[in-house]
Amino acid sequence: MRRFLIPVLVASCLLVQGRVQAAPNDSITLCFERQEVPPWRTLDGGGLNFELLAEVSRRTGVSFDYQSMPWKRCLEQLKANQVGGAFAVSFTRERMGLGAYPGVAAGGANPQADAAKRMHVDRYVLVRRRGSRLEWDGKSFRHLDGRIGVQLGYSVGDFLRAQNIAIDEGSQRADELAQKLIAGRLAGAAMGGGDASRLLRGHYGSRLEVLPVALIEKPYFLVLSSALVASQPQLAARLWDAVEQVRTGAAYRKRELQALAGSAPGARD
Repeated sequence: MRRFLIPVLVASCLLVQGRVQAAPNDSITLCFERQEVPPWRTLDGGGLNFELLAEVSRRTGVSFDYQSMPWKRCLEQLKANQVGGAFAVSFTRERMGLGAYPGVAAGGANPQADAAKRMHVDRYVLVRRRGSRLEWDGKSFRHLDGRIGVQLGYSVGDFLRAQNIAIDEGSQRADELAQKLIAGRLAGAAMGGGDASRLLRGHYGSRLEVLPVALIEKPYFLVLSSALVASQPQLAARLWDAVEQVRTGAAYRKRELQALAGSAPGARD
């Protein structure tokens, strides 16, 4: 597993004042997907997610130890309380058993995570081969002849299954989906906006294209383990409060706008 600590310099560049004190030896292990997802994160600790968490660490006095791993394994370790948390995780009712989301009360009739305490918002888009007739108008598919590829463990699979769409979950990486799509083994691929942007900026751009209407847009959260929240509920609340404070601060908002503008290719979205 890849382990690293984000340099203090990243946090200091945000120029956000204020700090909530914590015990000096508070440390939490967080897992994340072993994949580049610009502009949110890179495997070597770059990207907006790590900048946000670095400032959360500075404000709360809690240090984070990051572990990259396949996404499904990360979620399994979160559920087993083998890590203190995971990011960035979208909310579904089915995932409530994995750990604790901010604002979700146990036993609620219609639970929803508190979007105000999200790390970021991203979208899933539909990618097709250039020349394909496959279409998505925001409500339904047309000219769908085959399966839609989805990365293993990704929540967009639940979205597609709810529409009775046949899916292929046999890939862990967006690049694998792109290769299957080009080879004609998939009718389309549902990818995160950052993944699609990265692929189309590369050599896949001449053979694949992103449909203009997003499949779904959703917030992504820092999800903490059930054991951590049960034993230290006040610490969990401080962390989620700090995520909101940093994300809505002027310095971070400026960084986010700059990074999103830099990662958007041409006429995407």
